[in-house]
This record gives sequence, structure tokens and C-alpha cells, in this order.
Amino acid sequence: MWTICRKELADHFGSIRFLILFCLILMVALVSTYMAATHVREALDGAKPSQVFLLLFTTPGKFFSLVQFIALFGPLLGIIMGFDAINRERQHRTLGKLVSQPIYRDAIVNGKFLAGVLTISVALLSMMLLLTGLGLMTVGVVPGIEEIGRLAIYLLVSIAYVSFWLGLAILFSVLFRSLATSALAAVALWIFSAFFVGFLADLAADALRPIRNPRDPEEIVANRRFADASSLASPAVLYSQATSTILDPYRRTRSNLVLTGPMERLSLERFERPLPLDQSILVVWPYLTLLAAMTLVCFGLSYVVFMRQEIRSV
Repeated sequence: MWTICRKELADHFGSIRFLILFCLILMVALVSTYMAATHVREALDGAKPSQVFLLLFTTPGKFFSLVQFIALFGPLLGIIMGFDAINRERQHRTLGKLVSQPIYRDAIVNGKFLAGVLTISVALLSMMLLLTGLGLMTVGVVPGIEEIGRLAIYLLVSIAYVSFWLGLAILFSVLFRSLATSALAAVALWIFSAFFVGFLADLAADALRPIRNPRDPEEIVANRRFADASSLASPAVLYSQATSTILDPYRRTRSNLVLTGPMERLSLERFERPLPLDQSILVVWPYLTLLAAMTLVCFGLSYVVFMRQEIRSV
């Protein structure tokens, strides 16, 4: 497995398409972070409040924040490394020769997936360090231990999120023999998940939980909760909700709609302090568990399908 992994790592880091995509993502991330850092520095105006370093990753630049950018375009990094993992070997007629060597069949798919995860980890870690250095130079605020811990958790969640799309691309490469078909299927699912699931969730909520009386808070809450629950079918929504809560210590709920009564408004001073890291993780623990489960299930399906397929040596 480690032999396959080392060979795939060499292919990934020497691939022109990977280098082009990584440089494109890094360029856009640097521009977005620089613009967010400029806005944060102007808003501070000499003040140095706590937890300000995390604003570099959650403050929108010209178009979107870094969290939103990774949620939308991070899957392309996983798709481009996995859509031809197996069917490329079939087209080059090297899969039969590969399994004829003293290499177990499961070592092939395990090594390819592990190499993709390691490549994703190196790419995201290097991008995170570069953006952190850019923020240090621009804003001039050193992150504390709490902020470093939140950024580390954010990095792990981002790796799991992009690894989900890697596992999905490997699954399509196992199911389809054509490179174009597997790439098109993965990209189509990414477009549907990133841009259309939220729209369909709102349509379903308006149809099944309509708001007949705009002044009725129960109907509004029911409509919003149904739309939020339906949108969780998208990995991009799971990732965005989880990371926005982890990187925002003042956010205490996963819901986008919170209704407060008179007594709650009178006692808001109890919630002026930010949540500690462990409490923020507990808030989004269901989202993190579901995202990790989707990643493992997707890779497990590709593993089972590949183990059951017939391989003919030519």
C-alpha cells in the first residue's frame, strides 16, 4: 500500500493539472484574505480586541470569505485527483499487470485514497500557513492559543470535506470506465450540491411548510427549520455550518434563525463572552460526525465495488 501511495504522491505533485488548480485556488485565497485583512485593519483602527485573527478567515473580501471559497471550490481539488484513479489504469491496461504483482487488490485503492488525502493535507496546510503569515503582516495581531486551536480544527474539517469529494471521485472512477464520464459525474454532483440544494430546500419548505401568516412566528420557524434540515443533504452546507461556528466563538447555535423573547433580550449580557473551543465543537458535533461518516461511506463504497469487479489482464 505504501508503495502505491508513494507512486501516487509523485504523480500528484508532478501533475501539471494539480499545480495549475492549486496555484489558482491559492491565488484567489490570497486575494480574498488580503482584502479581508485590509477591511479588518480599517475596522480596528488601533484597537486590538480578542479573537480578531479569526476574522481573516470569516470576513468576506470582495466576493466571499475564505471559508465560503473552500466550501465552493475546494471540492475541485479532490475531484481532480480522484476521477481517473482506477479507470486510468484500465485505459492504460496497467491494472491487470498491477494486481499480477505481489500486491493485494485492496492495497491499490487504499494507497490511491491515502495518497490523495496526504496531498490534500499538504496543500491545505501550506495554504493555511501562507494565509496566516499574510494576516500577521497585514493586521499585526498575533493569534492566541485558542485561535490556533480553532484553526487546527478548521484545517482537519477542511481535509475531511475535500477527502469526501476525493472518495466520491474514486467511486465514479471505479463505476465508469470512461475518464470523461467519471469527471462529468463528479463535477455535476458538485455543482448540484453547491448551488442547487439550498434553492431546492427553500422550495420544499415553501411547499410543505408554507408561511400563510407572515406574523406567525411558529410558521416562520417551522419553514426555516425544514429548509435547514433539507439543506443538510449537501456536504457544502455541512462544512459551511460547522466551520463558521468553529471559527466564530460568539456563535452559539447551528440555526440561522433565532427568535428571542423579552426575558432573553434582558439577559443577553450573560452571552457577551466567547464560547471556549470545546463548547463550540459540541455545538457542531453532529455536523462533524455526519461529514466524517459521509467521507468514510463514500470511500467504503468505492472499496467494496472495486473489490467485487472483475479485472482482466491484457
